[in-house]
Amino acid sequence: MTKATTKAEKRPAAKPTQAEYAHAELKRMMLDGTLPFGTQMLESEAAERLKISRTPIREAMILLQQEGMVELRPRHGMRVLPVSADDMRDIYDVLTALEGKAAELLAERRLSHDELDGLWDAVEQMEAALAANELADWAEADDLFHLRLIDLTRNKRLIGMVNQLRAQAHRARMATLFLRPRPTESNREHRALVDAIASGDPAEARRMHEEHRTRAKELLVNILRSLGGAQM
Repeated sequence: MTKATTKAEKRPAAKPTQAEYAHAELKRMMLDGTLPFGTQMLESEAAERLKISRTPIREAMILLQQEGMVELRPRHGMRVLPVSADDMRDIYDVLTALEGKAAELLAERRLSHDELDGLWDAVEQMEAALAANELADWAEADDLFHLRLIDLTRNKRLIGMVNQLRAQAHRARMATLFLRPRPTESNREHRALVDAIASGDPAEARRMHEEHRTRAKELLVNILRSLGGAQM
């Protein structure tokens, strides 16, 4: 390793811009329910809440609209968009294909022990949360598992496409979290998937993950339909 490389690795990460900060904070509030579906927020309200100027707020809102999280209205700021059963079916169809490919790629690459430990850690967090009947913690650990799965591919385009869809799927999953059966089977499926990746079986890893996501999709879509999803 060269001295130049060492210095680059030690260089601290760049501080996020105000627009990046605003985007992250507004998205976080939508994902954790602080800004539920249908919420309207003016640029001035968001600027006051986040203690920054309106220009980066406007940039953040435009990006959130591009991600399908909000719609912008002249002189009315943003409105947090609801989710519908049809939206989630489309999103999960794409997620299933992309994440299935990711599982296949990881099995082909034969992950290191450290990389596998990250996935096992997320599975163990899911199991501990379910044992404690902490469904919100379970959902966060489940989201962490899928985030780590995609990040391990090191494929920037794949990561970018999945992350844009994950945020929308996560909102719907959190909104229906307490309407679903206990995710005991989901935990077993995650554990089996890591086993398939660790054993270096690309076809089995892809098949298992696609079946897992398809089952999750059908459950979520059925709940949204029963609730009249677009009205959530």
